[in-house]
Amino acid sequence: MARKIKLTFFQDFRDYLIITFGLLLYALGFTCFQLPYEITTGGLAGAGAVIFYATGFLVQYTFFMVNIILLAIALKVLGWKFCVKTIYAVFLLTFLLGITQEIMKEVALTHPDMFYVNPKSGLPQVVKDNIFMSCILGAAVEGIGLGLVFLSNGSSGGTDIIASIINKYKDVTLGQMMMLCDLTIITSSLLLPTGSIDKLLYGYCTLIITNLLLDYVVDRGRQSVQFFIFSLKYDEIAAAINEMHRGVTVLNGQGWYTKHERKVLVVLAKKNESTNIFRIIQNIDPGAFVSQSKVIGVFGYGFDKIKVKADKK
Repeated sequence: MARKIKLTFFQDFRDYLIITFGLLLYALGFTCFQLPYEITTGGLAGAGAVIFYATGFLVQYTFFMVNIILLAIALKVLGWKFCVKTIYAVFLLTFLLGITQEIMKEVALTHPDMFYVNPKSGLPQVVKDNIFMSCILGAAVEGIGLGLVFLSNGSSGGTDIIASIINKYKDVTLGQMMMLCDLTIITSSLLLPTGSIDKLLYGYCTLIITNLLLDYVVDRGRQSVQFFIFSLKYDEIAAAINEMHRGVTVLNGQGWYTKHERKVLVVLAKKNESTNIFRIIQNIDPGAFVSQSKVIGVFGYGFDKIKVKADKK
């Protein structure tokens, strides 16, 4: 029991560490490459940017205030479990958006000859007047950051909460709702006095690149593999793999040529656990025969949840 609690603690600690790093990347991508060029991105940070471009009201304040309202609704509708990591992310990202802006403003003041400074935000344009490059870099950094957050079962708040609430009552996917929210936010930038078709297209490019990299990071992190292990020391190998908190299935097999009975181990694991499994096999039985293959998806305890809704009775 104590070991299980200890393992859960370290898993949660690792999740929060990765979420923190992911949100830091997102804040850097947004502050360094989006705000100085007035590119509107998706999410609640993007909505805050639209308000900032129009009124000068700081992005982090809009982000925080709207999220507090959404979290109050989510606590009632979705429950406490959904909101724990989201609350952490909202407070942390609010802080990071503020601190990264202050740091970049300080950089602009101390290196006035290196950058063109946007007079409205006071933020330096890191890649000078190359808005397209800034769009790509910002989207890439944001996408990787959000991918790390979602990979650790976290959330950045905002449109994630809206999509989850609607998804509970309507038969639409989270992805569809988030895309609809993001498209609406980016398109609203046309209503700004400084809005233009060019900036609108940059916003759409940002959205596409962010989502592509987000999916890439999540898919790579959750990729699973399947092992078939043929060994006379199958019991030792199975016990060692079980110590990794990975399930092992033992099948009865028979060699067609020798007609000898042989036990076969079947293991499903995360791709990043493959090295440890191979090390276990090598240490116990270097002569074992091992087959490893990629699997499209693994659903159930210890892996992904089945996302298809059950038929209503």
